[in-house]
Parts: sequence; structure tokens; C-alpha cells
Amino acid sequence: MSPHMSRRVFFYVQHLLGIGHLRRAATLARALARSGFDVLLVSGGAPVAGLDTGGARFHQLPPVRARDEGLRELARLDGTPLDDAFRALRTQALVGLLRAEQPDFLITEQFPFGRTQLRFELLPLLDAAKALGKPPRILSSVRDVLRESASPQRIAETIETFERYFDGVLVHADPALVGLDKSFAGWARIKSRAHYTGYVVETDSSPAPAATSGEVPSGELSSGEVIVSAGGGAVGGPLLRAAIAARPLTSLAGHTWRLLVGDNLPDADRASLRAGAGIEIEPARPDFTALLAGSTLSISQAGYNTVVETLVHGNRAVLVPFATGRETEQARRAQVLAERGLVQTVAADGLDGSVLAAAVERALVGRSIRSFPRCNANGGRATASLLASMA
Repeated sequence: MSPHMSRRVFFYVQHLLGIGHLRRAATLARALARSGFDVLLVSGGAPVAGLDTGGARFHQLPPVRARDEGLRELARLDGTPLDDAFRALRTQALVGLLRAEQPDFLITEQFPFGRTQLRFELLPLLDAAKALGKPPRILSSVRDVLRESASPQRIAETIETFERYFDGVLVHADPALVGLDKSFAGWARIKSRAHYTGYVVETDSSPAPAATSGEVPSGELSSGEVIVSAGGGAVGGPLLRAAIAARPLTSLAGHTWRLLVGDNLPDADRASLRAGAGIEIEPARPDFTALLAGSTLSISQAGYNTVVETLVHGNRAVLVPFATGRETEQARRAQVLAERGLVQTVAADGLDGSVLAAAVERALVGRSIRSFPRCNANGGRATASLLASMA
């Protein structure tokens, strides 16, 4: 038996619009389970068919989602707003589960740096954890980039909650590429309890394609496909349509363009996509990283999971970050990578075929991602090692 087998991890995650948060949490849960931890992954979002939790256990709370792309208001899956009775039901379920588990570690994905709409259940959960006979180590699990807040009051509330409840924050990033200080104004107050793990990716620690075989010199084209992906697909329709319009305007018009359509793409968007000569349209595939490894170019949004997989496996990339007034995370991630010359970017506002085609041409004459030092994508193993050392 692994020396960590008795170490129990209670891992809370809430996805609201896309499924990226849940995917990354599941990847981490699998890595921890492989290292001998007894992991319960507790999800508060919409159920996702076929989610791979590996050796981790899984619990589905009564599900909640964002009412719309603004992400400000929460709703049940049928669109009904949350009422006090429902909030109480979720809170009781969550606290009861924690008391039954008696974990050694409690991990909250994003909170208190995000997911503040869930304070109604997370603050009682944290209070209950502190009140256990043997309180767990409490950790926050965050991405490389946080949603930026213009409010000093919001920053102060985050720091107060962190200092009151949390033993540390796991930052799933490579600080050589992007540090949390770039998107969190209160970094100086938390950095002594921050732990960079490296990026978390499905194919943790797998070797990148060799530059000698996979890198294509600037100005030359490989014969690989163009892979166009929109994550879970909830807001990906405009990107997919722009890619179809861009194809004949690019040097890659003779290549196959493979559009991967997520399960959450609205039916109206799905109906507007038409396959044709050189354009393949199919559901998102589990071998996405293999497609990237053989591709000439990737076109995608700038969500964490897709970007990390592109940095590890891709050749060249154009990012079209999803952005709203509140959601700045993808735009900041894309900006940082573009400033380092790793990718080309296009704003979602004003996106059309000609704008996207111009970005494709810029990517083709730039450096291949494979010519840069590889980012640290060992986040799953490093998180397990860190928790083992804390235990």
C-alpha cells in the first residue's frame, strides 16, 4: 500500500459555463489518486458524460450553472434562479459530505480568488472544516491567470478570506511563462503561501514532439491539418464560422481543416456549420493532443486546458480569447503568450474570415512553438508531491 493511502482529499469544483474547470480538476484528481491519495472530487456544475476521474471517487451536488455568458447570476439547469431553500440544500449536502469524509486536505478550485457567487456554501464548508476534530489542510487551486478585479474592496475581501482559512494556494502555472502577480494585485500578501506546480495537462509529463521532426521552419508549410477547436463549445460558434470563411483566404487552403465541435455548442450554431471539400466537422475528440502533434496550425479560444495542450503538443497557434466585461482571463493569457512570440491572437470582437486569415498568415511566418523552451507541464505530479510533503 502506498504510504499516502490514508491521506484523504476533498476537492470541490464548480464549473459555470464551459467544462474546463471540471476537466482540470479531474486531471488533478487522477494524478493524486495515482500517487496513493484517497480523493473525492465534488462537482457542483452540470453533469458531464464520460468524465474520467481515474482512481478518484466522484460526487455530484444538485447542479448549478451560470444563467448566461455574463456569469454574474446562478441558476439551476432549467434556468430557475436559486432560492434560499435550494442554497440551504446544497450547503447541507456539502457540509454533511465533508463531515463524513473527515479529509486530511480540503481543496477549493478557484475560491477565494474566484467563484465568489458560491460564498453561500463555501464559507460554511470552510467553517465546518476548521471545526473538525482534526482540521484538514485547506488549499486553493487556481489557474495561471485570474479574472482581474478593478475593485480594491474585492481584492481585500479575497485576501481576508485567504488569510482566515487557507494554508496555501496551488498555482497551476509555470512562472517563467506567466506569474500570478500579473493578474492578482494582492500577490505580495499571499506569495509566501503560494506554490507553483507547473501547468496541469491531461498528458502529464509526456514528451513533446521532437523539434527536429515536428518543427517547420518559418515560411514553410507542413502537410498537417489545421485543427479548429472551441472547447466545450458553449460560446464557440463565431470562431468555427470564421474558420470556415478564413480557409480559402490562407496559404493553407489546400489543407484539411478539422473543426471540433463541443457538446455544449448551441443547436443554432451547430446547424450553421457546413462541412465541405477540405472541411471536416466532428465532435470533440479524446485524441486532441495527437491531432495537435500532427497539425500545421491550431486555431482555438484561449482557455487554460486547450492552451496548455497546445504549448505542449502544438506547432503554431492562433488564439481567439473569449472575453466579456467580467471575463478577462483568456484575453490576458493570450496577450502574455503573444508578447513572448509563442502565438498569434485575434480579438473576438470584429472576428471574421479575413481577420482570422491574416492571423493565420502571421502565425505561419513566425516561429514554431516547438522552437521555444518547453513549459513546465508537470503540475499533476508536482501537486501530489507537494501534498505528500505537507502530510
